Amino acid sequence: MSIEPFEIDIPQTDLDDLHRRLSTTRWPDRVRLGWADGADVDYLRELVGYWAGGYEWREREAYLNAYPQFTTTTAGERVHFYHVRSSEPGALPMVLIHGYMGSVVEFREMIGPLTDPAAHGGDPADAFHVVVPSLPGYGFSGPTTNPGVDMHRCADAIAGVMEQLGYHRYIVQGGDWGALVARRMAEAHGNRLIAVHFNMLFAQPTPEEAADPEQMMSGVTEAEQAAMARSLEVITGGTGYMSMLSTKPQTLALAHNDSPTGLAAWLIEKYQHWCDLEDGQLESVFTKDQLLDNIMLYWITGTAASSGRLYLESARQGTSALDPWAGQVTVPTGHAVYPRELMQTPRVWAERRYNIVHWSLQPKGGHFAPFEQPELFAADLRTFARLFR
Repeated sequence: MSIEPFEIDIPQTDLDDLHRRLSTTRWPDRVRLGWADGADVDYLRELVGYWAGGYEWREREAYLNAYPQFTTTTAGERVHFYHVRSSEPGALPMVLIHGYMGSVVEFREMIGPLTDPAAHGGDPADAFHVVVPSLPGYGFSGPTTNPGVDMHRCADAIAGVMEQLGYHRYIVQGGDWGALVARRMAEAHGNRLIAVHFNMLFAQPTPEEAADPEQMMSGVTEAEQAAMARSLEVITGGTGYMSMLSTKPQTLALAHNDSPTGLAAWLIEKYQHWCDLEDGQLESVFTKDQLLDNIMLYWITGTAASSGRLYLESARQGTSALDPWAGQVTVPTGHAVYPRELMQTPRVWAERRYNIVHWSLQPKGGHFAPFEQPELFAADLRTFARLFR
């Protein structure tokens, strides 16, 4: 399949329709202030007001178009991706994979520092050739056109992109769905990987291992136990979205594909709940433009259905985040541990399943770490990659 250049160019009629829908939002009632019951209506009113009257899509479109983008067909699906080659002769190829409620927007600020470190005050020897794909069904890759596009199919699709680009050895990085896709690539396409790096690491005990709690917790430090307890507090009451998407995603999609405010509430609530924020304030970490860029990649592509469908298809195929996994990753593995990440995996659990060569404890950051803390994230990738240069 041929690789075709791509540029974002949204018709004005689509933007006019968006503004019409924003202006006629029917706001719900409430009995409590804040985020305790879900999306904060006051904050959403503020954000939607800015979306309708202050957010300049054409400027943001130019911002997103600043690096070269392409599309191709692989594993039976269209895949959109950024591909930015470094001018440095020793650059390592690396693919960065996002997850749900995220997009390629998460990595936008990191592309320059990773491909041209010298221009950003870094060492030219740390350069990468960077590929940032939209998962099948997400953003400009979507919507998907076939049933059965599960996590494994996504892994095959990303591996197919790298093969088409001529990268026969490369590093894979992932979080959320991207972590599961990266893990699968390490299993199924490990001969092509230099290494794999995670900011969310799936290594939960199997049901057989969990049957012996004393053995399961052997080697888990007190600090790790405390981190697991904190993450459980964050997760509790916040996973209903996963149950819905894994069973009836089309029902939600009808609402999210029709109401931009409803879509924004669905996405923003999880950013507020899952990120490492100061005093719970989203804009202590993100600008409104950044938040809306990510929402726009779901809205303007009409991928509310196909992005959520990844949960359903993976659940049906037994490849979801909740399915037991007893595999082994022999590819050299790195893990950056962020304090507000949803999954806090003890190192001893990780070492049962992965070839751990790098383990770093980060001072701040949450579930969307590359979006929240791009400088910390890029620095850890550089440190990890130095093991293989």
